Amino acid sequence: MIAAGIDLGGTKIEAHLFDVDWHFCDNLYLETPETYELLIERLCEAIDWIEERSSGLPVGLGLAGLISTDSGKAITANLPCSGERLPADIGKRAGRYITYINDGRAFTLSEAVFGVAKGYKSVVGLILGTGTGGGSTYRGVMLNGAAGVAGEFGHISAPAHLVKEYNLPIVRCGCGKMGCIETIVSGPGMMRIAKAITGQTLTPPEIYSLRLSDSGMAKVWDIWCTLVSELCLTIDYAINPDVIVVGGGLSNMRQLISDLSCKMSKSQFNGFNIPKLLRAQGDGASGARGAAYAAWQETGHG
Repeated sequence: MIAAGIDLGGTKIEAHLFDVDWHFCDNLYLETPETYELLIERLCEAIDWIEERSSGLPVGLGLAGLISTDSGKAITANLPCSGERLPADIGKRAGRYITYINDGRAFTLSEAVFGVAKGYKSVVGLILGTGTGGGSTYRGVMLNGAAGVAGEFGHISAPAHLVKEYNLPIVRCGCGKMGCIETIVSGPGMMRIAKAITGQTLTPPEIYSLRLSDSGMAKVWDIWCTLVSELCLTIDYAINPDVIVVGGGLSNMRQLISDLSCKMSKSQFNGFNIPKLLRAQGDGASGARGAAYAAWQETGHG
């Protein structure tokens, strides 16, 4: 074994072991508890399981949230650890160090090093699902920034001209700010657009399946793709990557990549190309593999 990754989600904790070729070779699944004390216990149980199989492996923990570089406290919406010093408490209880990485960064790292973006120099990962986020790598190394907030693409402000043009609602984001683009490009965001435009409450798969036969859903899909393409162009203007890898539940809509590419090309500066857009290929262990690889890099192997 070469490293281990733990993927902490709202409903389950997944610990994965990887061999020297970075192939998945063993795993443990635990339910995510509702209290912080039990969460620490479950995570330490996962670490003990890893240690029993291969002692001293680099271990990475990926979760949807941030760790403040100043206070060491977690900021997360869907886990019982906001305001707590999660990495420090795990280290104290487990008696060993683990590497923390945001799940969007773990996804990006996995796709850049092992997935569909392998071989590209500059890679951005963009997750479109219940939330919106991602990360950026250069030559297989994660670009975290001074405060560790690089990749929080969902909390860029929504484009005012499009919000006004389509008369979209401005709502408070889960981060506490008003008008984050996540509120209209995530899965719940697409539903919010549908409600505003048609008055109907439909899920993203329903909107997608009806877009060719229902004029209202066609408009919803077009507006949503316009907003996502605007976000991708904002990322392009800030980072200008070789490729943007799109993942998350909404990436399963097969027409998404071609529709986004078309809209981005129309809005890009005249005479300039857009980054290549690719759909993520990682399996269910992708996030854990990215976390494991981050730990492997941090311990001096990368």
